Amino acid sequence: MIPIRSRPQWWYWLPALLTLTIVARAQTPTDTTRTVALPAATVTGYGQQLPLRRTAAAVGVLDARVIEQFSPAALTQAVNTLPGVRLEERATASYRLSIRGSTLRSPFGVRNVKVYYNGLPFTDAGGSTPLNLLDPAIIGRLEVLKGPAGSVYGAGTGGVARFETPTVAAGTSRVAVGATVGSYGLRRSTIAAETGSATTSVRAQYAHQSLDGYRQQSALQRNVLALDVRTTASPNTTLAAHLLYADISYQLPGGLTRAQFAADPRQARPGTAAAPGTVAQQAYYASRTGLLGLTHEYRFSDRLDLQTTLYGSGSALRTPFLVDYQLGTAVGGGGRTALRWRTALAGRPLRLQGGGEFQGSLANGRSYLNVGGKPGALRYDDDITTSTGFVFAQADYELPAGLLLTAAASYNRLRYGIVRSSAAATNPTGYQFARNFRPVVSPRVALLKEFAPALAAYASISTGFSPPTVEEIRPSDGSLNADLQAERGTSYEVGARGQLFGDRLNYDVSVFDLELRETIVSSSTAQGIVVFRNTGRTHQRGLEAALSGWLWHEMAVVPNAPDNVQMTGRGLRAWASYAYNDFRFGSYASSGVDFSGNRLTGTTPHTLSAGLDFSERLGFYLSPSLSHQARVVLNDANTEEAAGYWVLGARGGWRRTLAGHLEANIYAGIDNALDRRYSLGNDLNAFGGRYFQPAPGRAWYGGAQLGWRF
Repeated sequence: MIPIRSRPQWWYWLPALLTLTIVARAQTPTDTTRTVALPAATVTGYGQQLPLRRTAAAVGVLDARVIEQFSPAALTQAVNTLPGVRLEERATASYRLSIRGSTLRSPFGVRNVKVYYNGLPFTDAGGSTPLNLLDPAIIGRLEVLKGPAGSVYGAGTGGVARFETPTVAAGTSRVAVGATVGSYGLRRSTIAAETGSATTSVRAQYAHQSLDGYRQQSALQRNVLALDVRTTASPNTTLAAHLLYADISYQLPGGLTRAQFAADPRQARPGTAAAPGTVAQQAYYASRTGLLGLTHEYRFSDRLDLQTTLYGSGSALRTPFLVDYQLGTAVGGGGRTALRWRTALAGRPLRLQGGGEFQGSLANGRSYLNVGGKPGALRYDDDITTSTGFVFAQADYELPAGLLLTAAASYNRLRYGIVRSSAAATNPTGYQFARNFRPVVSPRVALLKEFAPALAAYASISTGFSPPTVEEIRPSDGSLNADLQAERGTSYEVGARGQLFGDRLNYDVSVFDLELRETIVSSSTAQGIVVFRNTGRTHQRGLEAALSGWLWHEMAVVPNAPDNVQMTGRGLRAWASYAYNDFRFGSYASSGVDFSGNRLTGTTPHTLSAGLDFSERLGFYLSPSLSHQARVVLNDANTEEAAGYWVLGARGGWRRTLAGHLEANIYAGIDNALDRRYSLGNDLNAFGGRYFQPAPGRAWYGGAQLGWRF
């Protein structure tokens, strides 16, 4: 039982009860295709609506069809189908996201990766991202820009993730409900309603999830509400509003030693004679967060448009850790604007854009001694102000011979201020602390050559600047790391993408070299508190590849299609993604020990995801999948490793539209079918060898979704 929340009220289960009724709305037959066909995607991340083959960067794209190949309880497996991208769970819903080795700075949460939600900044001004607030049901698309993207998104060396909610087709209305149950006490229920016209669309969705958990002290409750409204106010004006509210709480089981992991992976961190364990301290995380954003787009002409976004957010946090009990509140806000102009230079198309982004936040954080899950004596009380912003400019020029040249840059600034007013005996008078990071210009240059509609190659050089987050400067022990410096990096990359054998085989391959300076790494203390420090340099080199292709597909007679036939989207499709990583420390010495040349802590040399997607005309589908991760080094000395693993899973079911209106989707699935024992989201440089966060064993789930289209 999670101590912060009583059991859900009866109305939490309303969507599951409604599943037994007939709900309604109209649609054409559902397309059951689920692919990883990257070249067909359109990329919006760099400010231009261009096909992926015309984008000179490593970009991964997921849509709702790919997400639905896996368990509806988490995004982890779907995101990990993207090469070079790893989403891990240290505890239930405690996500850690890394792109090309940024796990070094992600002992928990998300660091060094900037996240947007429907175009709204989701990463706060302090650099942290509450990714655990996003339920898979509200995600319609994910676009990941790998490596430094400072030219358009400001500070950062890891990458950018852009989450979007599903769009609503014009002239349709729909309601749908669903329910899922599964192993370890999984219970999910969702309800959604949407309507769209030629000028306006509205979509509302609610998702509830609870879980008893695989490990002791790992239960979860999450409630998420999302509302999206888009309207064309005039022929030149488009408005959009997005509301997200999330109430989440989950227990924290803590890390285990190798011996404890081998003896019983389901146990929570046990206590010792010197300190109690996570059960005795009732360790958990709980937050309530609201986000509201408005987007205004005005088209002055077919060549010139201006898009402006404003947002505000607020959150309340309550988290007992092993030693301290943290209470916090925060409010934040900001905006982003971009002016885009399409013109010509020497008779060749030229696209220009420029703009800026600003964020500010005010947070209060209080820390008490944790006495059995209740706040004890006050340790410190901080008021934290953060302001960050950047301006950017980008030009895309269509050169002869199918070449596309991109040149861009941004100018970034960041300031932290901390005022401590505490009655604690260790800090009776308090203090003030301010930190301004030196303004940095981050350029990016890329060149793309399109040899044919089915083949494009590119090369790029980009730089990044990634200052430490508030949590890194001010860890939970109340200390201040005033000397922590910002990471700076340069990325060199070449890649190619296209199609072979008509449209049967799609491929996307890239090779990169990311050189970081002042790399930030983490370690933990005896109390489980994570602290940070700079190293010298790191060299992060690798190869990423994604393939997908039809082994067999159905054809249909279509009068206006070439040769009067067209693919139906049904058949058997195979996909695979692979990443090779040679990530190593450069010059790095600590406490008289030289770690130069060692593998980067928390990284693995090989990751692989592969699977099949089968669907047929009666509506039956099956999606088996395989994932592999090689060994992971757990400390800077490379003396400890987590074993590699192979995991098998599958999801299948029956999906059909009946009578032109009633949608039915009945499904079941299995995760970790071979019941492998492995650790996902390991704690790095952990004191006492408590590296391991065991992943769940074999787990089943099943559910149904009913909908009606008008």
